[in-house]
Amino acid sequence: MSTGTMKKSHSQWSSRMGFMLAAAGSAVGLGNIWKFPYMAGQMGGSAFVLTYLLFMFIIGMPILVLEWLIGRRGQKNPIHTMEDVAVSEGHSKSWRWVGIIGVLGSFLILSFYSVIGGWATDYIVLAAKGTFEGVNGKTTALIFDNFKADVGSLLTWHTVFMFATAFIVALGVGAGLERGCKLMMPGLGILLLVLVGYAIYASGPAFYKACDFLFTPNWSALNGTAILAALGHAFFSLSLGMGIMMAYGSYLGKDVDLLSTARTVVILDVVVAVLSGIAIFPLVFANGLEPAAGPGLIFVTLPIAFGNMIGGTVLGILFFIFLTFAALTSSISLLEPTVELLEEKTHMGRKTATIVISILIWALGIACILSFNKWADVKFFDKNIFDSLDYLTSKIMLPITGLGTVIFGAYMMKQKRIQEELNLTNFWFKIWRVLTSIVIPIAIVAILVFGLQH
Repeated sequence: MSTGTMKKSHSQWSSRMGFMLAAAGSAVGLGNIWKFPYMAGQMGGSAFVLTYLLFMFIIGMPILVLEWLIGRRGQKNPIHTMEDVAVSEGHSKSWRWVGIIGVLGSFLILSFYSVIGGWATDYIVLAAKGTFEGVNGKTTALIFDNFKADVGSLLTWHTVFMFATAFIVALGVGAGLERGCKLMMPGLGILLLVLVGYAIYASGPAFYKACDFLFTPNWSALNGTAILAALGHAFFSLSLGMGIMMAYGSYLGKDVDLLSTARTVVILDVVVAVLSGIAIFPLVFANGLEPAAGPGLIFVTLPIAFGNMIGGTVLGILFFIFLTFAALTSSISLLEPTVELLEEKTHMGRKTATIVISILIWALGIACILSFNKWADVKFFDKNIFDSLDYLTSKIMLPITGLGTVIFGAYMMKQKRIQEELNLTNFWFKIWRVLTSIVIPIAIVAILVFGLQH
């Protein structure tokens, strides 16, 4: 037992299905439904989408497996897992810094992620009130700008969302994380299929235009920026480099097949992202809207479509419920690594640790809220607090943690044991070695360099 760990007991997932749904729930979030569609729109559609799909399997999946494998070996929070596994492999305890940066990253991300989750929750109410009926682009932009300027509303919905996140995590691994995802993930699937069906029905010929935009290869639109953006999003989409998957792996038994489970999680994540695009872009094209609307696609552009179509109010309500659920399945995973750390390192129980960490994250979230209004002039390298935290985590901390994890797995751990643990034939293990020791490190360095320049 590492010196900072005070508790010997460690929770376990009750079933492979529960773990898989929890891992998929972490991966399926705002990145799939908010970020993927607008990035696809900005990067030319199919060229970005097809490149992203490739990177999910050859870059994202091996890192996901490594994080689970290391977590399962350590059976502790990410920091002490990295420390203990490093020592057991004959290396320095300093590898715990990979875990430290990852856990800190998830803590910081949740502070602004909860704010966006609050936006989605508020938009359920706005849609239910019929706020979007007959609106145009100028009106929806004004609605969104006024909302971001209203400290009271932002604080209320940030608090509601953070409370829901903390409530689920406080219940524990089985009763909280696992049960919550078992309930929310099927609900997400049903809502998404309803939204896709409605988009097909309501958009007419625009549906075929959307499919052409997303899937017909348009390699002329593929450039270095699009390739690196697809690579970075594949990394972000699977919740890699945040300590989450290492924490989830620590609750795993030896009987779980990591490769087949990872393959299923990646497929689920990809399916949700692609179906989200199929649900959104037919409505965008049918209403003559701009697919390259950027981050405002969900909160500014899409409400125009909801407000100008038959049944749009109901569709808008369902869509923002779907978005809120997806945000919640990810937010509980973002909270978990820090709670696990505090629970193991101190004498705090699960509920107390969750309350303490949640209050700290909630307070930092208030700074993010104020960065849109009262503290708008507070800048760090020409970025407000919200954008600074996003930049620090997604562009710097996540790639560094991911790079540290894959270098540790490829060069510091006994490879024969990894081959046996993953049950790989010699042929597939050679491919695994090329990916983890050469291809993936180079790819992550490219993400890091690209991120620092943009």
